[in-house]
Amino acid sequence: MSWLVTGGAGYIGAHVVRALASAGLAPVVIDDLSSGHASFVPEGVPFVKGTILDRELVTQTLREHDVEGVIHVAGFKYAGVSVTRPLHTYEQNVEGTRVVLQAMADAGVDKIVFSSSAAVYGTPEVELVTEDLPKRPASPYGESKLIGEWLLRDQAVATAGTDKPLRHTSLRYFNVVGSGDREVYDTSPHNLFPLVFEALIEGRTPRINGDDYDTPDGTNVRDYVHVADIAAAHVVAAERLAAGDPLEPAYNLGSRNGLSVREIMDAMARVTGVDFTPEIAPRRAGDPDRIVATGELAARDLKWENRYSVDEMVRTGWEARRAAD
Repeated sequence: MSWLVTGGAGYIGAHVVRALASAGLAPVVIDDLSSGHASFVPEGVPFVKGTILDRELVTQTLREHDVEGVIHVAGFKYAGVSVTRPLHTYEQNVEGTRVVLQAMADAGVDKIVFSSSAAVYGTPEVELVTEDLPKRPASPYGESKLIGEWLLRDQAVATAGTDKPLRHTSLRYFNVVGSGDREVYDTSPHNLFPLVFEALIEGRTPRINGDDYDTPDGTNVRDYVHVADIAAAHVVAAERLAAGDPLEPAYNLGSRNGLSVREIMDAMARVTGVDFTPEIAPRRAGDPDRIVATGELAARDLKWENRYSVDEMVRTGWEARRAAD
């Protein structure tokens, strides 16, 4: 038996694949390489190049590799860009999830861990986000992730009386950073860490997108969580679904202590040894002021913990990026 990782050639997915392999759960990857890299897939791991929108291909992959469950990481993950590309976002994240669920039903696969997002909350008016807060997404990306969670819920209800009832959980998180393997690093053209790294490598001054947010230093505050911790939580969720253990419909993978973009910039200069004063650019559409979650439920059920300091997050990400040169 194996576990299929959609988007397993991407930054987060490739870390999930490695964590699955380390836990003795045989991973299989499907990825269209629109943002992933074939080189991120470890040697010996079956890799199917293709889109999750291809129901026949996904169904065939599930059957041929005797897949027990799916960790669904594939998707279009850029909140700001989703404001100008809503139809593409919905195609990849909503239709993609629907097709994966249909393929699972066709192949008799009944377990799924869904990579969701803290963007489902929008801009919460609380200090710490809990799972039961109202969902008010501020971008098409956040909306698409919330709809994905609804799809899982509704399919679970629809299959409850069958011999293959869908068992699922969704993991919500925001800024994933760092690296757990020097062969894998964040190549996104939109995420903060790679943007800063590329600027420093090229001798440019990094930018802060907006310094007029309603936060102590004017820059937005987020949960910055290490990718290795995120991957580990996905694997524990898969193991618990496979064991038949009860899980909540959704978990926040939060740090409890948010970091501002300016604090991240300070750590970048400190760790890389490159002294700089960031430029201030306009806000990005769809970016809320603050999202910080507790992670208490995930700590209880998924062995969730934050094992990395901000300097370690920067160091591991920087070392992996430099190793690629």
